[in-house]
Amino acid sequence: MQKLLIKGFAAGAILLALSYAALWVLVNFFPDMAEQYYNPIFDMEGDKTYLYFLHPFILSFALAWFWRRFKSLFHGPFWWRGMEMGLVYGLVATLPSMWITFSSLSVSFALVITWLLYGIFQAVVVGIVYAKISP
Repeated sequence: MQKLLIKGFAAGAILLALSYAALWVLVNFFPDMAEQYYNPIFDMEGDKTYLYFLHPFILSFALAWFWRRFKSLFHGPFWWRGMEMGLVYGLVATLPSMWITFSSLSVSFALVITWLLYGIFQAVVVGIVYAKISP
């Protein structure tokens, strides 16, 4: 259990750092896309703001369970197994959730595609971390 907590917090911290880097890239290189976040559909004020910053840790612990359960199905070097896990997660979880998000909310297709790609990227990063530290 202690190893799971250490791995989950380590992967979550890496994802949190990457989310800050992605935010910086978005604001500095894609200001038109960043402007879409001023839509009233996004509520970043109030008591729920901290939930946004907990997301990397929720994802890393969920993927820790996924990795422990299914790691025997992934073969090859650690980076390939991590990429494969991230792509499987992206296909099974991220793609359907982005499909329903685009079909039900007033957000642009470009924004949803960036969320899809970023979600897959996050899962690949966590997969590589877990494949390296927990083969």
